[in-house]
Amino acid sequence: PGEVYCGLLHRLDRPTGGLMVFAKTSKCASRMTEAIKEGQLDKKYLAVVVGRPKYDADYLINFLKKDEKTNVVKVVPQLETGAKRAELTYKVLDRTDKLSLVECKLLTGRSHQIRVQMATIGCPVFGDVKYKGDIVKGWNLALWSYKLTFEHPITHKIMNFICYPPEDETPWKFFNLSKIK
Repeated sequence: PGEVYCGLLHRLDRPTGGLMVFAKTSKCASRMTEAIKEGQLDKKYLAVVVGRPKYDADYLINFLKKDEKTNVVKVVPQLETGAKRAELTYKVLDRTDKLSLVECKLLTGRSHQIRVQMATIGCPVFGDVKYKGDIVKGWNLALWSYKLTFEHPITHKIMNFICYPPEDETPWKFFNLSKIK
């Protein structure tokens, strides 16, 4: 008590923007870390993807493996050594001729998960040079952690946080983000 504490509870891929959760006490950090491991942190992302997903909404399951030397994640067979199950759901919120705005809900939290799984269905995240989403080089990765919901570990109050991407920046400006507000 009385000591300054600030604990980061989860991570985002380096070029991803949006919400993150920090704990102000070690007790809260410990409880939140356990809640995250048990899947009790509801994380939703907005992504602008290149192309149009085949389905307006889908549940994706893949097995991913990260190459630590190159920092690249690949879809691999389930039985491959080091393969980790990755699950997410997505739904299309809006479209332009060449891009789609999707909401992704992580059911697992793997490195580069949304980027790899969306690229695997032929719709890489806009601006993602690593996983072939580079329509125009130089644009930022269009992936945004926009909604976090969880039960506060001390008060047990449901906490809901929302943060939208910058509406005046490419490629977000191509979509009517007020549709999701």
